[in-house]
Amino acid sequence: MAKGRGGFGGGMPGNMNQLMKQAQRMQAQLEEQQAEIETMEFEASAGGGVVTVAVNGKKQLTRVEIDPDAVDPDDVEMLQDLILAAANEALNNCEQETKAKMSAITGGIGGGLF
Repeated sequence: MAKGRGGFGGGMPGNMNQLMKQAQRMQAQLEEQQAEIETMEFEASAGGGVVTVAVNGKKQLTRVEIDPDAVDPDDVEMLQDLILAAANEALNNCEQETKAKMSAITGGIGGGLF
């Protein structure tokens, strides 16, 4: 059996400090990108543009625009469907941008965290 202090060898503490600094830089970059995303607006339309919805980076609905021609009292369900479609697309746009920005920093590590 080899004698020694055990552990990972003499070079590890320096490497660990470097790894910790790198992790701290990455965390700061992630926080900066998240703050930037929260200020962004993501927009989507449905029905050929008769309904437009916007969400912010916090995934909060911020705006709904409806062309008056889309308002048919006899077909309220169609308008509801258009609003849902536009809102879901805007939220999807936000999610895709968030993943892209975070993946650029993390290099794809972290799986589905974002």
